Formats: sequence, C-alpha cells, structure tokens
Amino acid sequence: MVNQTAQSSMNWSRINRGLIYAVLLTAALFYLLPLVVMVLTSFKTMDDIRSGNLISWPTEFVFDAWSKAWSTACTGVRCEGVEGYFWNSVQIVVPAVLISTFLGALNGYVFTKWKFRGSELLFGLLLFGCFIPFQVVLLPMAQTLGLLGLANSTAGLVFVHIVYGMAFTTLFFRNFYINIPGELVKAAQLDGAGFFTIFWRILLPISGPIIVVTIIWQTTQIWNDFLFGVVYGSGDTQPITVALNNLVNTSTGVKEYNVHMAAAIIAGLPTLLVYVLAGKYFVRGLTAGSVKG
Repeated sequence: MVNQTAQSSMNWSRINRGLIYAVLLTAALFYLLPLVVMVLTSFKTMDDIRSGNLISWPTEFVFDAWSKAWSTACTGVRCEGVEGYFWNSVQIVVPAVLISTFLGALNGYVFTKWKFRGSELLFGLLLFGCFIPFQVVLLPMAQTLGLLGLANSTAGLVFVHIVYGMAFTTLFFRNFYINIPGELVKAAQLDGAGFFTIFWRILLPISGPIIVVTIIWQTTQIWNDFLFGVVYGSGDTQPITVALNNLVNTSTGVKEYNVHMAAAIIAGLPTLLVYVLAGKYFVRGLTAGSVKG
C-alpha cells in the first residue's frame, strides 16, 4: 500500500512537472515569435516577403538587407546606414555608464558610512529623481546644456545620462552598502585609513555584484533611449535609436521590411547580448545585499 502511494505521488509529480515545462515552453515560444519573424524577414528578399507569410522560411538566405542597413540605408536625407549612429551610441554609453556607476558607488558609500546632518533628506531628494518622467526635465536640461556649451553634442548626451542615471546608481549602491558592517569602516579608521582609502581598498573590492547590476541597468537604459537622443542630439551626434526611427518612418522610396528588420536587430543586439551573457548576475547582484551574513 505504501509503495503504491509513493508510486502514485511520483507519477503526479512527473505530470505536474511536465505541465509546468509545457506552460513555460509555450510562453517562451510566444515571446520569441516576434524575434523569429524579425530574423527570418531580415534574410529574405523583397520578392520573397511579398509572396510568403510572416513566419515562412526564406527561399534563399541573403545578407543584402544587413549590408544595406549597416552602410547604405537612408536615415532621412543621408544614406549612410546605421553604422555611424551605432558608434555614436557606443561613445555615449561607455563613458556615461562608467561615470554614473562610479558616482553612484561614491554616493552610496557616503550615505551609508559617512552620514551627516540632513543626509537622509538629501538621499530622499536624490531618490525622487528615479520617479521624474523624462518629459519633465527636457526644458531645464536643455537650458543647462546651453549654458554649459554642450548642446547638440555627444558630451551633452553623456552628461544628461549621467545626471539622470545617478539617482538609480546611488540607490543600488546605497542598498548594497547598508548591509556591510560598519565595524569594517571603524576598524580602518583606527588604522589610519582615510575617506578614499576605505572606499578604494575595502568597499569597492567587495562591490562586484552590485557593479554588474548597475552596468547592466545603465547600459540597457542608455542604449535604448530615444527621447534624449532626439531632443539633445543633432545630425552626427544622434544615437542608433534615432537613426532606426528615421529609417523606418522615412516617407520616400519603397518600404524595405527586410532592411528595417536587420537594422532593428543591429540596434537591439548589444543589449540582448548583455542580458544573455550577464542576466544571471543581474538577479544575483540585486539579492546579494538583501540579507546580512
């Protein structure tokens, strides 16, 4: 009787596991279907697109759409592809991510280990920046860029993303550092370590998980940004998201859907690779400081 009950329980467990896997597989296929359509369409000719359907297999795999999207597609009045805009995005993302991550780490360190009068109020005001919509800061930021002489420049876009992202990076590092024992800092102070020595030698070396979280977050947010790029960028300084919009919404010529899909994949590939290669570290880093050890 006991053996039969155990066997029945195992059978039900297998059935439940199979149902869970079936649901997860169905959900994965559902969410991956647009990407599959994009990839298949990017390898088709226009005649193939017109004669087939969205998910039909290409009669012949061609890379002409990818080549055109990268180097000769028209993004407005210019027909130089998205290559230049791609490297514009790289030039914006790399310094903005590095600087905002460093400033967030420094702010989080101050707000947790070097508290001062009014620090909680200041942190609350800084945290408020996480909830301000992009549209609210457009005009004052434009005025600030004009005063600094950074309007319509790559440096201006870097500055905008550093300022807007600093609220998030500070929050990440503050929540991570608050669970690190204060005795570490006090012991270092007794040994004669100063402000920056403690930061560089003690806190920063153990901040690997939250640094990864911040880099992934900032890279994704900045690379995918369109609003700041179209408002504060101009011509040669605009990021790839603006070029993609201009390419897809052009009112001249034939709608080349294969070129559009190839350009969209090129635009989304960096962030997709970031999440595929480092996605597990994102969750691990967010939970690293949640429990005191």
